[in-house]
Amino acid sequence: MTHSPPCSPCIGNAPLLVNSQCQLGEGACWDVQRQRVIWLDINTCRLHSCHPDGSGHSSTPLPRQTSYAALTRSGDYLLVSASQLSIMDPQSGTITDVMPFETDNPITRSNDARVDSQGSLWLSSMGRNADPGAGSLYRLHQRKLTCLRQGMSIPNAICFSADGRYAYFTDTPTGWIMRWTLGDDGFPQRLASGEFIAPTPWSAQNRHGGLPDGAVVDSEGCLWVALWGAGRVVRLSPEGEEIAHVSLPVRHVSCPLLGGPAGQTLYITTAREGLIAPAPGDGGLYRIELSDYLKGATGLSPPPLDLVPSGHG
Repeated sequence: MTHSPPCSPCIGNAPLLVNSQCQLGEGACWDVQRQRVIWLDINTCRLHSCHPDGSGHSSTPLPRQTSYAALTRSGDYLLVSASQLSIMDPQSGTITDVMPFETDNPITRSNDARVDSQGSLWLSSMGRNADPGAGSLYRLHQRKLTCLRQGMSIPNAICFSADGRYAYFTDTPTGWIMRWTLGDDGFPQRLASGEFIAPTPWSAQNRHGGLPDGAVVDSEGCLWVALWGAGRVVRLSPEGEEIAHVSLPVRHVSCPLLGGPAGQTLYITTAREGLIAPAPGDGGLYRIELSDYLKGATGLSPPPLDLVPSGHG
C-alpha cells in the first residue's frame, strides 16, 4: 500500500530535549503548580519530569506499569496504572492505592488518559499485547468509574474541545479519530433508553503511513495528534483537516503536550518499543517553540482532577 506525502506545511523540526530513552514514552502533561513537564515510560514503570528547558530531569521508579499522572486539586498525582488507580505525593514519593482498575482482566493495562473541562478523568485500557477488542474507555467522575465504551483495541487520543461540547478519541488501529457530543454533565449524550449515543467518525489519520496516538486541543479548537510510525505531529483544524505538522527525527511519536509557562511549547514523547536497532534519540522527549506560529493561541489548561464528590469539602 502506498501513501501520499504530507500535504500540510511543516512548522519545523523538533529537536531532542531530554534523552530519556523510554521504551514507551507516554502521558505527557504540564504540572502548572510545579512548572514541570511530566511523562511516563509505561514499559519500565518510571515517572519522568523536567523543567521547561529540559534541565533538572528526574526519573522515579513506580511499583507498576503507569500511563498517566493527573494533577489533583490537592497537588498530588493520580497515577493511572495497570490494575490500580493510586495517589502519589510528588514530594515524598509515597503512593497510596485508592481504586482498583480492571483487576478482573489480567490481560489489560491502562493506556491513554486526560482530564476534561469539568475536572473529571477519562482513561482507557488495552491488552498488554494489543489484543484485539480487549480495551475499554472510562470516565472517573467524583470517585465513580463509568465504562463508556468496550471492544476497542488501543484507545488513544483522548482530548476535549475548549467549550466542553465534544470529546475526541481513537481506536488507533482503525486510523480514525472519533468525536463524541457531550451533555451538560460531561458524559456523552444519551438515548431515551439511557444508552450513550454513538460517537461519529471525525478525521482519518492513516493516509501518510502513521496511526493516531496521543492528542491535545489548543485554544483555537485545533487538535495536535502524534502519528505513531510516521515521525510527525499533525495539527488538525476544527473540521478535521490537516493544516500543519511538526517533524521529528524518530519514527514512534506517541504523545504531544502544549505546555510551558506560555502554553506555546510543543513537547512530544517518543518510544523505542518495536524498533530492531533504536537510535540514540528514540524514546526521548522532544520540544519545539511555537509562539511565532501560534500567535495568540495556546494549549488548554484543564482544571485539576477533582476527586471529591459533590457536597463534600
